[in-house]
Amino acid sequence: MAAGDRVVRWEKENGIATVWLCNVAKRNAMGRAFFEQLPEVMHEVYADDTIRVIILAAEGPAFTVGLDLFDMSGTLSPEGSQIETRRKILADVDRLQRSIGSVAESRVPTIAAIHGWCIGGGVDLTTCCDIRLASADMKLSVRETKIAIVADLGTLQRLPRIISAGHVAELAYTGKDVTAARCKEIGLVNEVYPDVNALHTAARDMAAEIAANSPLVVRGVKKVLQYGEGKSVQDGLDYVAAWNASFLLSDDLAEAMTAFFEKRKPNFQGK
Repeated sequence: MAAGDRVVRWEKENGIATVWLCNVAKRNAMGRAFFEQLPEVMHEVYADDTIRVIILAAEGPAFTVGLDLFDMSGTLSPEGSQIETRRKILADVDRLQRSIGSVAESRVPTIAAIHGWCIGGGVDLTTCCDIRLASADMKLSVRETKIAIVADLGTLQRLPRIISAGHVAELAYTGKDVTAARCKEIGLVNEVYPDVNALHTAARDMAAEIAANSPLVVRGVKKVLQYGEGKSVQDGLDYVAAWNASFLLSDDLAEAMTAFFEKRKPNFQGK
């Protein structure tokens, strides 16, 4: 695929992968190419065992303005009999859900760096990430409500795991625009930075801090956190005990102990 046809791309440095939305001309609107390229890119990243953290960011003035209604019009109103139409819609929604959900498949921590508009599908995308950071100019909207669509790509399923039920209901029922400051107040984003440059710098700094830890342990922490969702405390304790029985005695643990006594930073290899 020619470089000019890319709407999603990735790069890596020091164990950190940055996945860029790069359809600047359309303010990263999500069209057919986006939904095709996103899972392809994510699986390329997952195939690289040197990656310890993933940042999801965007080029241009907006993170994403959401679904490209012009490009996706055939998906929204397919032709055919009622049964054929319903089957086609169901298949298309499933395909789009799996595309967005490819971000949630990550075994390593994911950080969303959100600036400018984050509308509709952008909320679906960022709720797949473990951590969300924003620039002060960010505005977020579960916009599907305002265009007579029930959000169906993950927001209504993942957002309740991030913020309280009342705040989910407010965002989803109204479809209103919400500022970065309000998103931090309700716990949707961890931190707000003055501008996009400061945001991307902060995301890289946080990713580097995570990447400096044992990748084996960080993956274990993520796995334990994921397992614990909806489980009892005892279920979680049993799971982490089994995890550590399998992975505690690692080369990274030995390196951590050696580095402590030698008063230096450890060099973890994930073994």
